[in-house]
Amino acid sequence: MKYFPVFIDAQHINCLIVGAGEVAARKLELILKTPAKITVVSPWVSDTVAQLINEHNITLHHREFMDDDLKGQNLVFIATDKNDVNQHVHDLGHSQGILVNVVDNTPLCKFITPSIVDRSPIIIAMSSGGVAPVLLRYIRQKLESVLPSKISLLGRFSERFRDKVKSALGSVTDRRYFWEDVLDGDIGENVLQGNEEKAEQQLEESLEAYKAGNKPSGQVYLVGAGPGDPDLLTFRALRLMQKADVVVYDRLVSKDILELVRRDAEKIYVGKAKSNHTIPQNEINALLAKLALEGNRVVRLKGGDPFIFGRGGEEIETLIEQGVDFQVVPGITAASGAASYAGIPLTHRDHAQSVTFTTGHLRDNSIDLNWKALAQTHHTLVFYMGLTGLSIICRELIAHGLDGSTPIALVENATRSSQKVVTGTLDTIVDMPQTQDIKPPTLIIVGSVVQLHEQLNWFTPSEV
Repeated sequence: MKYFPVFIDAQHINCLIVGAGEVAARKLELILKTPAKITVVSPWVSDTVAQLINEHNITLHHREFMDDDLKGQNLVFIATDKNDVNQHVHDLGHSQGILVNVVDNTPLCKFITPSIVDRSPIIIAMSSGGVAPVLLRYIRQKLESVLPSKISLLGRFSERFRDKVKSALGSVTDRRYFWEDVLDGDIGENVLQGNEEKAEQQLEESLEAYKAGNKPSGQVYLVGAGPGDPDLLTFRALRLMQKADVVVYDRLVSKDILELVRRDAEKIYVGKAKSNHTIPQNEINALLAKLALEGNRVVRLKGGDPFIFGRGGEEIETLIEQGVDFQVVPGITAASGAASYAGIPLTHRDHAQSVTFTTGHLRDNSIDLNWKALAQTHHTLVFYMGLTGLSIICRELIAHGLDGSTPIALVENATRSSQKVVTGTLDTIVDMPQTQDIKPPTLIIVGSVVQLHEQLNWFTPSEV
């Protein structure tokens, strides 16, 4: 971050605005939302600034800027149309350690004003570092549309009871659980609806229950993280990732998705790579139960979907045995993500009327599958974890009836900026030079639908 975001206590801030045109008026209107002490200096004053000065307690020096005007100031906005004045005030303020902002001149800004969504006391401030103001306004509009207009009521309600809850619940974790239950449940809803008296009564009752130890027990959420692109997460997955105390994740969960996990959550890696299972599955199952029984909200974050080659069923069986509550949050499975981002429809009226997901995972140097049932025309096959056994897959499909010219695609790192797609046929794919560069995680798609890749391919990866 080039600019470090902070919120300054404006009760003790002296703010100087140099200039009094319409540009200065925008900054003046912003600062007037705070209790800061404001001084304006300018030889000319626009009608907008004059009106604001008449309506508020603002000191005006109706003259040119003087160096002594900086004495006692903490924050300075420079908004004149004279470059030499702007530069002079900037240099002088900077030499005195004063925070200086030259409006619309980012290189001369020691701080920048963010785009603000104001639901006081809830304030959301955003910045693009001055490089994309239009994009920033677009994001702000989106936030304004999804945030409840009355969320400020929740902010003030929380403020009123903050000290009481803090004194009643000594543990930071207990307080966080309590407030999440308040804000997510009936209490928060009553506040938003204006039923504060009822909400207060409910909060008092809930707080007494927490003090007595009657608080929610730990729970496990099996969350599908999708194929890799964080934009493909479900809303529910993202919300639970933000609430988790512990996140247990595997190798297929992308770094970008992990960045969305709550910052202070504990993260435990249990990934499995080819021929290298860092933690056996039965130990993962036991770990999930143990963490939940300790009172944690546990997110088991899995690439793709938990119930499609994700061993979610095995983990749930252990949770049931241990009496642990759980929920399952579906995700976009890798086959769907890979096919969509490679421009390969899994079904198509002219090519395939059915699709099969199967594992290509090797056991004892063999892949134990019903090859006769798989080797069908007008059908699409998707192999998970099949890259190591690619030669066996091609050989067996040909041996059981598919023509060697049947199209096949390898999709590495599907939906990510590093996605690679290699296409060929069952006869040629193994020996193609491009295949040698493909690494796990890779899905294999077999069938005539692969022919559509060149025509329908819409996604352009950009390695970063």
